[in-house]
Formats: sequence, structure tokens, C-alpha cells
Amino acid sequence: MTANETTTTTTSPDSPAVAGERAEILGTLAKHRGFLRHTTRDLTDEQAARRTTVSELCLGGLIKHVAATEKNWVDFIEQGPSALGDFSSMTQEDFEARANEFRMLPGETLAGLLDEYEEVARRTEKVVAALPGLDVSWPLPEAPWFEPGARWSARRVLLHLIAETAQHAGHADIIRESLDGAKTMG
Repeated sequence: MTANETTTTTTSPDSPAVAGERAEILGTLAKHRGFLRHTTRDLTDEQAARRTTVSELCLGGLIKHVAATEKNWVDFIEQGPSALGDFSSMTQEDFEARANEFRMLPGETLAGLLDEYEEVARRTEKVVAALPGLDVSWPLPEAPWFEPGARWSARRVLLHLIAETAQHAGHADIIRESLDGAKTMG
């Protein structure tokens, strides 16, 4: 095996096998998903919904947000900018729905949110395995937080998802330690 080759791998038992760069990217994303999921171990729904800092964030809300973010960006990989919506016409209801992405709402359970996150992960792996290449790209929709005229490849989207997941896994660590002293590591 050369330095540029990797073994074929899957990130979950029912995912398609991938190799090379795809395996490395999906493996890294799976590792950070695992850190985030591990942070919620042994929690009740009430604990997962509890805010432990001045932030609006809670552990269940972070799982919900990261799952929604990953789903939306994978939709972008498949469908292009229309999958992310038109940010110029967002209503108050749209902003409230976005804020609710960070909260556990009545009737939501941690187990349900974790199951949804697992389903999103399986879909991501299947979509990435089926792509003709990671250079497939689309223009980003117009939004104040995107550089005008920018395009993102599937690779760039996946790297963004790794960063997003890792960042929120760190947030989750702080929330969990504030909740009951448990740590993901150490």
C-alpha cells in the first residue's frame, strides 16, 4: 500500500464501502459524530433539554441542530442552492423555526433525536459513496454570510460538516460537564 492509499472502510454497518479520500472524510465525520453522541450518554430527556450555561444551547438541541445542518448540506450536494432556501425572504416564523433547531421541544426525546441523527449519517454516507467525485460543486445561495459568487464542492461541504460537528461536540462537552460533571474525555 502506498502513502496515498487507504483501506476500504465503512462508517456504519449498513453503509456502502468507500475508499481513499471519501473514506478518510467520512471516517473523520463519523469520529466527531461519535464524540457528540457520547456526550449525551446516560441522560434523561429532561437532562438533555436543560440549559446549563447562559447560552440557549442544550445537548438535545445540539444533536437536533447538527442533524438538521448535515441534512441540509447533503441536500445541497444533491440539489444545489435551492436546497438551502432563499435567505433574502426569511420571515419571523423562519427565524423562530431556526431557533427551535437548538431546543428540545415538547414531545421530542433524546432517543428520537439520536435516531434521526443516525439516519442522517447513513444518508450522508450513501450520497457520498454514490457521487461521481468530490469535486461536484454548486454556487452558494445569496446570503450575508456567504462570499458573493462562491461555489462549494461536495468536498468543501463535507469539510464544513466536520468543522461544524467538531465545534458543537466541544459545546456539548461544556454543557455536559456543567450538567453533571461528566466529561467526554479525561
